[in-house]
Amino acid sequence: MNLESKWLEDFSALAATRSFSQAAERRFVTQPAFSRRIRSLEAALGLQLVNRSRTPIELTEAGQLFLVTARTVVDQLGEILRHLHHLEGGQGEVVQVAAAHSLASGFFPRWVAQLRHDGLNIATRLVATNVGDAVHALREGGCDLMLAFYDPDAALQMDAEIFPSLHMGNTEMLPVCAVDDDGKPLFDLEGEGSVPLLAYSAGAFLGRSVNLLLRQRNLRYTTVYETAMADSLKSMALEGMGIAWVPRLSMRGELERGELAICGGSQWHVPLEIRLYRCALVRKANVRLLWRKLEGAAAVDPKVSQSPEK
Repeated sequence: MNLESKWLEDFSALAATRSFSQAAERRFVTQPAFSRRIRSLEAALGLQLVNRSRTPIELTEAGQLFLVTARTVVDQLGEILRHLHHLEGGQGEVVQVAAAHSLASGFFPRWVAQLRHDGLNIATRLVATNVGDAVHALREGGCDLMLAFYDPDAALQMDAEIFPSLHMGNTEMLPVCAVDDDGKPLFDLEGEGSVPLLAYSAGAFLGRSVNLLLRQRNLRYTTVYETAMADSLKSMALEGMGIAWVPRLSMRGELERGELAICGGSQWHVPLEIRLYRCALVRKANVRLLWRKLEGAAAVDPKVSQSPEK
């Protein structure tokens, strides 16, 4: 018999919702894919678990009995994994954090250092990745927490009850370019000519925000380079290739040293909110401890920002 643990979780979700569409949504797969997984489970067991002729669906007698086993196996597997994480961490569980690349370098180190300064000594493992992969990891249990810039479009696809989030701070994207021998910006957004643009790849959240601004302000530009990585755009800007919109937290040093210059006023700035996400189904003790501490700090003073700009 060849069973996949995700099938057991799928079946538990179906039993809870009594709906293929709702269970598929909860498990973040399409309904056809979800239905195939339930049929694969039934085929592996040689049993019919679901009466599909009823609305809402009902479990067969075999399904009702198997549900107890499915839930027990899922719970036991979770306990074993938490125990292994505890052993790996030595003095405690390791909290795995998936973070967008710019936040992994520009926000995460200071944030963790501040947590330790406040007495919360939690072992962490950072995975720097793109936002799409980070969201997938959170949904599939590949990480405990996710650090990302708030994206209203993506938020619509995340169940706030299952994936709650906390405000962690604010930053902004700034238009920057290299400087000449006199320390002046090589390019000017306020000029009349077309400017060379260092752009984000299509589909990138930061790119959508920048493109919206460019349309609103009718900027004339020629795209000379594209990438999904803010750090790569920063590097090309340092080489004098054009103007790039880069999160401020990703280029503190370059701005302070005068290697990059902001080449547009506040009307060209793009505000960003940083949020921390978790899956409410994860029961790691250190994740719950950290979340309670962050919620407590926000409750004491909701206006207190953990902004990396400080």
